[in-house]
Amino acid sequence: MVSYIDYTSPSTQFTFDLNKSPFFQKDSRNYINILGIEQVNTLENISLLDIFLSTNNVIEPHYHQNAAELVYCISGSATVSIFNPFTKQILNFTITPGQVANIPQGWWHYEIALVDRTHLLAIFDAPTPEVILGSDILKFTPANIMAHTYCMDENQWKQAIEPVKSSTYIGPSKDYERLMKHTSYSNINQPYQEGQTVHYYPAAPYMQPYRPS
Repeated sequence: MVSYIDYTSPSTQFTFDLNKSPFFQKDSRNYINILGIEQVNTLENISLLDIFLSTNNVIEPHYHQNAAELVYCISGSATVSIFNPFTKQILNFTITPGQVANIPQGWWHYEIALVDRTHLLAIFDAPTPEVILGSDILKFTPANIMAHTYCMDENQWKQAIEPVKSSTYIGPSKDYERLMKHTSYSNINQPYQEGQTVHYYPAAPYMQPYRPS
């Protein structure tokens, strides 16, 4: 790869404190820090998200249209779920410290923390990963298009997605977290079984790079 970085410039960056680069924060136990070319200008095709989660919190379903992702578990445990568009299956991989899960570029996926103090490192082969979020697809696809395409009642669809907040990133939202105390999550991380096929693989309707909030 040809590099055009001026390594003699006093503005050249070789080190950075990731703790000073917040990207998204739900609360003190669930947040994401970011490192990309905006933070370290000598980076080439690499960037990362430093992810902290408590039990049953989810990095919402999404995909990266410009990068593959390698998820490394530093502490705790999480299930990384991936939709394989070729087999039409949801694949579930539980990772613990030292283990990884690889997500090819453009594949629909999400991560669920199984224990408190789960710490994940998401590494991308792009200087700034771009993302399309499930919450944004739900909120910004016109209700009449969804109803017409999938033979649904438009008003019922609007009612069903009304609680969804765009750019959720980490769910469930704090407004609904109290419901977790009364809801069973025993089935949320069950491995794929025959019959659990998914027949919709979202295309890339728009591009949204990661930006600190």
